Amino acid sequence: MKRYVQKLGMVLLLLGTWELLTRLGIWSPHLFPGPVTVAESLWAMVKDGRIAQATLRSMGRLGRAYLISVGIGVPLGLLMARLAFFRNAVKPVVSGLQALPSICWLPLALLWFGLTDAAILFVVVMGSVLAIAIATEDAVNGVDPQLVRVASTLGVKGMRFQFGVMLPAALPGIVTGLKLGWSFAWRALLAGELLFVSGGLGQLLTVGRELMDVAQVMAVMVAIILIGMAVDRVLFQTVEGKLRRRWGLASAV
Repeated sequence: MKRYVQKLGMVLLLLGTWELLTRLGIWSPHLFPGPVTVAESLWAMVKDGRIAQATLRSMGRLGRAYLISVGIGVPLGLLMARLAFFRNAVKPVVSGLQALPSICWLPLALLWFGLTDAAILFVVVMGSVLAIAIATEDAVNGVDPQLVRVASTLGVKGMRFQFGVMLPAALPGIVTGLKLGWSFAWRALLAGELLFVSGGLGQLLTVGRELMDVAQVMAVMVAIILIGMAVDRVLFQTVEGKLRRRWGLASAV
């Protein structure tokens, strides 16, 4: 209960500060609307279905790109952790590309795929697959060496060791990496949707900018935050918490 009260108190403090800054008149109400105006704009978009349609479109793109990222990133991370060639030759390339912000892939995506969904999917994949690969490698390398020695002593080798010992032991860390990859994918998606008429949440931001409707822009930003928090809380934190309790890494209470 104390945690919830603290969280609620912080939200009320932020809203109160926001409202106070609005009432002080430092900026024009047109450029800096208050929380009530933004909430009204958000509710209007919820009632006419714009938020729902844009969210479904964006989440559909995100789901496809994220599955591709997981399908590539997890095996790549396992290979970098277990095979010397991938660790010595491939890992430096992956680490170097990971330092490149996902927004930098946008010009290349436009040249290769044009103004299509494929361009957005490419940006999302490049924004998340490398983070997933690196996190997976770190999770495998972080497995307790004593567990590896015990498995070797018992004669557990080959694929049985990889899928029966190593992968389950690294699974909590891999899930954490998947959560990190999702956050990168979510950001890259919205950056990509700002490119053209895509029908997603990014387009609502663009429309608000073109109409000089700051309230709509802020309302869409609030919706993006709420959606991101909901996915993280309902999906990733639930799975991560269960895995950590089952592996004895957190209290079962």
